[in-house]
Amino acid sequence: MYKLCFVICLFFYSVAAKHEQYEGHALYNVHIRFTDQIDVLKTVEAKYNLDIWSYAAQDRPEVVLVPRVLRETVEDELQEAGMEFEVQVENIKEKLDLEDTLLASAAASSKSNRSRSVVEGLSFDVIHTFEVVDQYLVDLANAYPDKVTLRSAGKSVEGRDIKYLRISTSNFEDRRKPIVFVQSLLHAREWVTLPATLYAIKKLVLDVTEQDLVRDVDWIIMPIANPDGYVFSHTNDRFWRKNRARGFMVDDICMGVDLNRNFDIFWGTISSNDACDKSFHGRGPFSEPESAAIRDVFAEYSNRIEVYLDIHSFGSMILFGFGNGALPPNALVMNLLGVRMATAIDAVKWPQHRNYVVGNIVHVLGHVSGCTSDYATTIGIPFAYTYELPAYNMIHGVMVGFLVDPAFVEQAGFETWEGIKVAARFAAESWSRRNRQ
Repeated sequence: MYKLCFVICLFFYSVAAKHEQYEGHALYNVHIRFTDQIDVLKTVEAKYNLDIWSYAAQDRPEVVLVPRVLRETVEDELQEAGMEFEVQVENIKEKLDLEDTLLASAAASSKSNRSRSVVEGLSFDVIHTFEVVDQYLVDLANAYPDKVTLRSAGKSVEGRDIKYLRISTSNFEDRRKPIVFVQSLLHAREWVTLPATLYAIKKLVLDVTEQDLVRDVDWIIMPIANPDGYVFSHTNDRFWRKNRARGFMVDDICMGVDLNRNFDIFWGTISSNDACDKSFHGRGPFSEPESAAIRDVFAEYSNRIEVYLDIHSFGSMILFGFGNGALPPNALVMNLLGVRMATAIDAVKWPQHRNYVVGNIVHVLGHVSGCTSDYATTIGIPFAYTYELPAYNMIHGVMVGFLVDPAFVEQAGFETWEGIKVAARFAAESWSRRNRQ
């Protein structure tokens, strides 16, 4: 016990200066009562380059992170427009420090990944770093060559491999089987999405309890689609969202491209042209090696990918295209499958989390352009979705979106897997039915 306390205290002092850039930043809930207030809020957010965590809808407020030095100014402008708001978190740095402490405590009090064999798999008590996950994928491919193949989709801006696993009992050679493609961490700060892909790997390779999922389906699993951004979110800026592209402004004052706005579908129409914005769409479609890498995986396997799931957080949603409000031809079936996935997750979710909402992304979340799942739909992948995993309910029920509670890590993987299983079985049935015709 003394050793555990010593480790936690040592960690606390070692990170005392961490997250200083967020000292005094506050998280606001801003309520939209009238349609003209939407434009007011957008203007304020753009003027001060505020970090929008969650867009407003009929049943929920806009969640916005406001820097300490801008709080009074932003509040004045919102009040002048007659908008209602409240402060959800007074100082987000305190919550960041708490996340660090909780994760450090979880790592110190268990095996985590220390001395675990590849047969055991990665633990589900912490969020693993890029280096740990990257080596794990290598080890799995070496340990299970009969069903796991390691591939690199390409290199990131900073030269890291964008690795994915092909999981198959027939080395991807049985064309009677569809492919289900699951990826996470396209947005670097959405750490809670990693357990979803790691848990899927566990249930497809290490702990196979439902044989039909490997017998009838081939799998592509890409755990870290944005390696550089993910590393940076661990080492420098916990809320970093984009990749680490440079050269947009003098002295690289603003860096990075939102990879989920960089795909060639309505590119640049409903996204930001400001390199400092967290939703900056880049210089052009597929300007970034990370989005180009995913495009190339689609191109190689698109004639067999039946389901594509892009895992994000937060909000408890399952979304499908299109980001301009138009619907794909099979929208009714997509909605049906989405509801089935959501129902499976809701049956096992934590009761304090809201039920999943399913629908077109514009109707549920808002307009977007250049996103991955829309692109997948346009190139002929029948069922492409964006998952938004639940927000973190921190102490006293305060939701702090992107932060992670170690107690929820395994649950996040487990409950998301319930939805993924529904999609996989639907894919097997759909693929078989279509290819019999």
